Formats: sequence, structure tokens, C-alpha cells
Amino acid sequence: MNLITDHDLINSQAIDLFDVDRLDRPSQARISKPTKPIRTAFLLTSMPVGGAETLLMNLVRGFDSAKIHPQLVCLKEPGLLGEEIAMEFPLAAHFISSKWDIRVVERLRRHFVREQIEAVVTVGAGDKMFWGRIAAKLARVPVICSALHSTGWPDGIGRANRLLTKVTDAFIAVAQSHGKFLVDFERFPESKVAVIPNGIDTNRFRPDLETRSRVRRELNLPATAPVIGIVAALRPEKNHEMFIEVAARVQRVVRDSQFLIIGEGPERSKIEAAIAKHSLQYQVQMLGNRSDTQRLLAAIDVFALTSHNEANPVSILEALSTEVPVVSTRVGSIAETVIDGETGYCVEPGDAQAMALRIQELILDSKKHATLGQQGRKRVQEHGSLRSMVSGYEELIARIYALKMKTFKT
Repeated sequence: MNLITDHDLINSQAIDLFDVDRLDRPSQARISKPTKPIRTAFLLTSMPVGGAETLLMNLVRGFDSAKIHPQLVCLKEPGLLGEEIAMEFPLAAHFISSKWDIRVVERLRRHFVREQIEAVVTVGAGDKMFWGRIAAKLARVPVICSALHSTGWPDGIGRANRLLTKVTDAFIAVAQSHGKFLVDFERFPESKVAVIPNGIDTNRFRPDLETRSRVRRELNLPATAPVIGIVAALRPEKNHEMFIEVAARVQRVVRDSQFLIIGEGPERSKIEAAIAKHSLQYQVQMLGNRSDTQRLLAAIDVFALTSHNEANPVSILEALSTEVPVVSTRVGSIAETVIDGETGYCVEPGDAQAMALRIQELILDSKKHATLGQQGRKRVQEHGSLRSMVSGYEELIARIYALKMKTFKT
């Protein structure tokens, strides 16, 4: 396992973390000439089972080894996915002991210098975006980027992170409307916002009748029962309680319908209480975190997403690639992928009745269900493939690196 744990204590030295002008001054690069592959560190808090973490794992696995030499850096523990990916790529963890542990800056700086990191990409907002960019700048890392995956709470950028805009080469959005949000709402310079749509492996996520039958037997689901599923961490912003309300409405009309909740998180007890409230104990299964999402999606007829806020969720791409139509709340960039009457339907956030009616429509109209499913897979193949996402990162990092090296030489 390529797991590095850095417990070094830092030397006492005065660093004004908010002296952005000082951080932004040009400095002589540690690396005198471009080298290939570019040594790139992806920095995040941890890697539990989740959409953004799975996306990152697939991204790292997809890089051309002649272009990018990736490693993962976790401020806290590696997490389940971190432990898995550490079998394949270098992973460093345990850099921070508490929220206000400013020693994390020096620990990260030392790590970047020791590993000769040439590009740092922070993944998500919050502490990792803040501490990671400061450490990267102090370590004279040529390329500093921030990849963002959401639009608002709990992943708001915040004033402190905006202060570091000057030292950031690119803010990576996951869809066109998300990029516009970063410019209009977060006030990042348009010249620094790069749009790289999320992508998934369409060969892995595909319809499979044999798997569909096998999974249904494993879960004791009737072969012909309509199955509606959601894949999302059990967190407040995912609004699973609305999913349960939708399930209750659908079940009253389509009596044999079944529901799957895939994911884990702090809202489990509230969701279980909602299931009991609506007397759906025999219709709803909570499967927790699963590493075989592609198998489970093959057994689902309609995918539902009830979130209060999203950007471009991977789960929707995975469902569509499996020819499963999607009914989602109209938040973030989802309407760019879930197109009404073409790949599924969008409803207003919190409108359980509208979502239930759309799900019923897809369950009861097999021709429409099949057509939307096929069109959904085609759209993902054309606009949301893993290869296009990987290429987007490779090209962005290489372009910024080449510009920086040219600047440093002159």
C-alpha cells in the first residue's frame, strides 16, 4: 500500500496566511524545466464512499501515465476509497489534527517539496481548498487549481477562500451552468474558470439483463416489480425524506413498486423514521455504501434524485449510462443532462407530488421508459464520458504548466 503518513512537527516561523499579495509575488520555480509526466497532487479531506470521491478515483485511474503522475493527499484519514486507491497510486494522509491546526500548511509544504509536486488540484471547497493552495504557493508549485463539485451549502466557497483567488491558476467547474455560477455568484474571474464536465466509464455502466435478474434475486425483489432507486450520501442536502414521501405517493398508485436507497451518512436515523412513518418497511431497502453500484443500477427502473443543491452529480450520469431514466429536482446543472421528455424529467425542489407523477408516468408507459433510457445512454456517451473528463484535466494542467515554465524562464 502506497500510504504515507506525515506526522512531522513544523519549525516555529511567522507566516501571515492572509498576506495574499506576498503569496502572489512571482518566485523562482523549483523546477527549472518542464518534465513529463507532470507530478500532480489531488488534495481533499478524505476519501469515503461518495460521488466526488468515486469521480476522483476514476479520474486518477484514467490518466495517461506519460502525461500525469498522480498522487492523492488527504488532510485526514484515507477513507474506504482512499485505502483502495492507495493500492495503485501514492496516497499521503493525516496532515491536520483539528480545524484550526495551522501547522497543516508546513506539513503540506514539506510534502509537496519532498515529492517534487508540479501541480496541486484541491478537490472541493472548505479547509482543503484554503490550506492546500497556501501550502502549494509556499512550496512554489507551478500549477495551482481548485476543482469544485457543488453550488452552495455545505460546499460554499467562503470569504477566506476567495482571498486566495490571486494565487489560483484555474477554478474547475463540472458543467457550463456551474461555470457561470462560479463567475456570477462566487465572483471568480471568467478567465480563470475552466469547465470540465464530469465523466463516467460507459463500458462499466451499461444495461445488463442477466445482472438485473441476479441482483433482484439477491435483494428479494419480484422480477416484474417497478424499482425506483437513489444513490446519494445520507446527508441533509440530499433530502432523502422527500424520496420517502415520493415513495409513499408512488406506492399508493403502483402497489407493487419497490425502492432502494444506496449510500450512508448521518441522516440514516431520520430516513428510517420517515420510512416507519409512511409504513414502507417492506417496500424500501437501505443498502448502505456499496462498491457494486453498476450492478444495482442495472436492477433499477427509474432513478430519482431529491437534492436541495447539486452541480453535475455522477450518480445521474451512471444511471443514464445504464439506460435508466432519471427524475430529479431542478438544481445546479442537472437540467443540462436530465432533459425533460428526452432523458428523464426535472421537477422543482421539494415538489414530491410532481416527482411521484413523473415516476408513475415512466413506470406505466414502457415505450416512453425505453426511449428515454436509450437517449440517456447516448447523451452520456457523447457528453459525459470518462475519457473526455480525463483529457480535459490533462490538457488544462499541461497548458498552465507550459505557460508557467515559459514565464519562469524569461
